[in-house]
Formats: sequence, C-alpha cells, structure tokens
Amino acid sequence: MSEWIERSKRLYERAVYAGDEGALSESARELDAVEAALALARGRVLHVRFLDERRPDPAALALFERALSLYQALGDARGEAAALFWVGCYHQVVEGDHDTAVPLLERSRDLADGDTDIRAEALRHLGIADHAAGRYDSAKRNLEESSRLRREIGLLPGVAANMVGLIHIALAEGRRDDALDLAERARAIAVECGAERVVAFVDEARAQLG
Repeated sequence: MSEWIERSKRLYERAVYAGDEGALSESARELDAVEAALALARGRVLHVRFLDERRPDPAALALFERALSLYQALGDARGEAAALFWVGCYHQVVEGDHDTAVPLLERSRDLADGDTDIRAEALRHLGIADHAAGRYDSAKRNLEESSRLRREIGLLPGVAANMVGLIHIALAEGRRDDALDLAERARAIAVECGAERVVAFVDEARAQLG
C-alpha cells in the first residue's frame, strides 16, 4: 500500500514543481486503479456479511459498479472481468435475479479467458443459474470446469463448494449413489481445508439423502 502512496507523491511533485502535465494523468490513472481495487475489496467484505446475516446491503452493489466503471475507463480487462463477476454475483446471490446476472457472468467469463480465478468463479455461478433453470447438463459442465480450474490454482475449498452443487444436481436427476459419493468426497476435502461453512453445506445436502 505504501508504494502507491509514495509514487503518487512523486508524481504530484513532478507536476507541481516541474510542470509535468503527463504526471497528472499518470497519477489519476494509478489512483483510479487503486480506488477500483479498494471498491472490490470493500464490496467483497459486505458480501460475506450478507452470507452471514442475510441482510442485503445495496452499498455492495454500488461498490462493485464503481469498480466496473473505473476498470472500463482504464481499459483493464482483467479488472473489468472481476468487477463484472461481482456485479453479477450480487444480482444472483443477493437479489435472486438470474436474468440480470447471467449476461454479466457470461461477459466476465469471456473477458477472464486468461484469468483462471475469475473464470472459475464466473463458471460456478453460471452453473448455479443453469441448475436453477433445470439445465442440468449445462450446470454440470460449468461446475466441473470451474472445479478443474480451482484445482489448478489450489482452491480446494472452492472445489468442495462446487461439489455441493453437483450433489444437488445428482439428487434432482435421481442419481442417489452419485450424490452419496460426491457428498463423501466433498466433506473430506472441506474438512481437510478447514472450510467449515462448506462442511455445513455438504451436511445439509447429505441430509436430503436420508
């Protein structure tokens, strides 16, 4: 954090003492990038609070949309992909609005072609939307691809979370044995990772199997 503060100060000094107008533009762009990253970080904190308390906070959406606007103006495709994901996630998870969320998630997935983390997130939530719409084959493909990418980056709690979705799909399709196998494997991964929230989700899904 101190690096950008010092750099901003140096750019200010170049502008005010040397009359370097280019330094002003450079400083503005760097500060916009910092503001965008901070907006995403603050929005993510509010999202976790929503998961804990189930009380929507529109400030989260405003933060995600601010980040999106800044990244688009900066021409930062990676940042734009991340912000698009979070705007879509808000509409889907907080508001239950898949129709609004899906185009945003699809755009995020496409922009994040070289960003494994964001692409995995977008695919997961597209899988959730497919599941909600009864498109089970597409839901499985998206969740499985998301899991492959999450394994690639070592995000094993995320793999277990995706498996919870696959359990519910197996249940919907009447594949009880597959659902049991998924539940056992997902729980083992989540326990090993200390992902207690995911363990609870697995146990909730497992309870539906009797």
